[in-house]
Formats: sequence, structure tokens, C-alpha cells
Amino acid sequence: MPLVKRNIEPRHLCHSAVPDGIGNELECVTNNTLSTIIRQLSSLSTHAENVFGELFNEANTFYGRANSLQDRIDRLAVKVTQLDSSVEEVSLQDINMRKAFKSSTVHDQQVLSKGSTPSSVAEMHNRSDRPPPLDALTAYREDSTNAMNFYSDPSYFFELWKEKMLQDTAEKRKERRRQRVRGREHSTPLLYEQKRCVESSTLQREVKKVRKARNRRHEWNMMAFDKELRPDHRHPQTLRRGASSEGSLSPDGRLVVHLLKERKKEGIQPGFKMLVVTHTS
Repeated sequence: MPLVKRNIEPRHLCHSAVPDGIGNELECVTNNTLSTIIRQLSSLSTHAENVFGELFNEANTFYGRANSLQDRIDRLAVKVTQLDSSVEEVSLQDINMRKAFKSSTVHDQQVLSKGSTPSSVAEMHNRSDRPPPLDALTAYREDSTNAMNFYSDPSYFFELWKEKMLQDTAEKRKERRRQRVRGREHSTPLLYEQKRCVESSTLQREVKKVRKARNRRHEWNMMAFDKELRPDHRHPQTLRRGASSEGSLSPDGRLVVHLLKERKKEGIQPGFKMLVVTHTS
């Protein structure tokens, strides 16, 4: 919402009522209109004087700052012309002994204080209605908060700006952390790739079934029998009996196993069929 600094009074020219007993009403309205115009011109001249006065003060301030800046530039130009790097040498010890540079420039402070308020705004503020006396209710509050702040809080916009700045700072910190993590990932891609491979291989190992141990003795015992005499794989009990130790075999079976072991020692592959004939009386 824009703030109107200056109002020309009176606003209306012909809104005044004509008094009773006036013979010539047109002449009365004309005179009232002319007098209102003169009052408006007077108000306009007052505001014009105020505007030109503010412009003069601002121009005078700008002139003083420009002169101060020009003096600093002239002094700096003289120092630069006096310096000669080929003749004057500054040692490292002298540089360390010198004091740090400190600017003597006085910065403008409290720009929006009551002292810098324009006269038109000050007059408008003085003509406005006073706030209700809510300060008397502060003594009855438990949180010791000024009751006037609930009606008019001058520091509201500052607190709003402060909260916004803190939020922006927190977001920037989070973004920097994300960039650091991304930089680490890009700088060491091999480590991350190895970790992923190890994790994937571990998962695969957990999913895979454990391979059964190979029993050579069971294989040789099964090869000792002919196809007609081999136990069926559909009967696990028979397989377990065939895969047991040599003591559970018959004497003929022990003989066959002994012959197979001898041939294995000699390097002969047991790719033959042996028929064991038993004589019964």
C-alpha cells in the first residue's frame, strides 16, 4: 500500500452548502469556489517549499560525500606516484610489523530513525490518532510480553526478515552438504563401485543354495554295480545303504571295491563293467 506523503487541502471545491437568506446563490457558490482554489494553491506552495527544501538537503549531503571521495582519490593518487617498487624495498619483517589496515570511513547509521523522518511524514504522524493504552495490560500478562505489540509491533518486519534470512542460510548449508557428498561420490567412484559389487555378491551368496559335498566312495560303489543291480535313486534308503562304509557291503562288493582301488592306483580308468558271479550250493 503506497504512503501518501502530502495532501493538498481542501480536497473539494464546491461541496459547501449555501447559507439561507442569500439572494444570488450563483455568486455565493462562485466566491466559495475561488476561495477554495486560493487555499489549495497556498497548500500547494507549502508542499512545494517542503519538497525543494528536502531536495536541497539531499543535494548538499551528496555534494559533501562527493568532495570527501574526491579528496581520498587525490591523496591516493599522490601516494601512488610517490611509490617506486624498483627503489624502495619492503622486507618481510616490516610487513609483519605493520598494523592491519583499518578504514576510517564513517558509514551512515540509523537511516530510518525519527530524526531522518521527513517533515511531511512527521506532520501526518502527529495528526493521526493515538493507539489505545494497551501498555497498562502488560502487568497482567504471565509471559511479560508487551501488550502493545499485539496492536502495533514496529519490529514485526525485522523479525520476519530475520526469519527469512535464517531459513535461506539453513537451505544454503544443506545444499553445500549435498554438493560435498556428490563431490565425494564423483571423486571416488571405484570405492563406491567395489562396495556395491561386494554387497551384490554377498546377497547372491546368501540367495544361492549350498552345493552338496561330492562323495567319491559313493560314486565308486555305485559304479561297481551293474545297471540292473544299481539301487534306484527314487529310494533314498537304498542310496544311503549303498553310500555307507565298506563294512556294510557284501564280501563280493568288497572285492569289487578293492579291485577298483587297485586299478585307480595304476592309472586305469574304471570304464568297464564287472559281473560278479556267486556260486551257491
